[in-house]
Amino acid sequence: MKKLYRRGLKGILAVVLAGATLQVGAPPSLMAGVSDAGPDATIALILTDIEENRLDVALSRTENLISLYPNFRLAHLIRGDLLLARAQPLQTLGNVKGSDVRLNELRAEASARLNGYLKRPESNQVPRYLLQMNPEQQYAVVVDTRQSRLYLYRNTNGRPSLVADWYASQGRGGSEKQREGDLKTPIGVYYVTSMLPRKKLPDYYGNRAFPINYPNEWDRMQGRTGYGIWLHGVPSDTYARAPLASEGCVVLSNQDLDTLTRYVQIGVTPVIISNGVEWASLDDWQVERKALSDSIEQWRRDWANRDTERYLSHYSKRFLAGKTDLTAWRQQKQAANASKAWIKVELNGLTVLRSPGNEELVMVSFEQDYRSNNLNDRMRKRQYWIREDGNWKIIYEGAA
Repeated sequence: MKKLYRRGLKGILAVVLAGATLQVGAPPSLMAGVSDAGPDATIALILTDIEENRLDVALSRTENLISLYPNFRLAHLIRGDLLLARAQPLQTLGNVKGSDVRLNELRAEASARLNGYLKRPESNQVPRYLLQMNPEQQYAVVVDTRQSRLYLYRNTNGRPSLVADWYASQGRGGSEKQREGDLKTPIGVYYVTSMLPRKKLPDYYGNRAFPINYPNEWDRMQGRTGYGIWLHGVPSDTYARAPLASEGCVVLSNQDLDTLTRYVQIGVTPVIISNGVEWASLDDWQVERKALSDSIEQWRRDWANRDTERYLSHYSKRFLAGKTDLTAWRQQKQAANASKAWIKVELNGLTVLRSPGNEELVMVSFEQDYRSNNLNDRMRKRQYWIREDGNWKIIYEGAA
């Protein structure tokens, strides 16, 4: 029986793992500071058992997995393969040739789960995007649409540290949403804006939903349209959906979403969606963080010093705030500063989040405390900084 199964095993693993490497021994979930990734850890162990010809152990693990997650269709499929292996060699996951849509979705889910789980970031790597979170932002969410993975990070004295990661689905059209109805998941920096409980939702959305602020200011500047992008769960009769399954939302199992809910702060938690996370070493992260911090501080200092030309030099040639371009902005600031005998500007609760994508773009937000001889004002402000001619420049500024 074992030899019969192993003749088809290599092809199965090639389909499922898609280049990932199985580690025999303690699963990656046991690394310090990283939580168990739900059923993915068990699936990795099951395939290790299969490769080592421990089919009875693999079957026992699979049946235990089904008892924990009764609606987990992928686990049922693996169980069926293990039982079928007693009678005939297996050619592929599901052991059915052809292009059955549901089987292909399960195969894609298996590949995504294991690739995401086995290719976790190293302990000295952080997402390039989380450059600075303010003390109120205790956690951040980073979504990798390419790996079908959602990562939860804790703000540990300013440094992001990995708490947990889970398999996640995205839009049927893939990523990089541009227009309403394209069934794609947006790429960018967003915030959770509210929480919708199950009693206010159709069963399709699972236990709850967290809307995010797509389209944000940058999306609107790029002409992107659409609405209703959420983090949400799955129907009550489903454990998980295929990697490409939603209408543009990011979808987790209800169990994983319940866990994530404990860490989400409405209006505070950033949600960064990327098409392939850019990982940075701590040294590189610190260098980029300091460069941006220095640019922001120099902008503040030049404003407070009423050095209007140096202050305006921090703005992009493509600057736009609503209908105000750089020329109009220059005229406003020259007139305003001419009426000031003194200015004091303080920035509190600074957040610096790099946007995924090809364009070097950073979202900056802070509580601005502005005081002068004839005006005092406090507001929450948001800026977008872009790399222009080798320097960081402000391309958008407005109330947050």
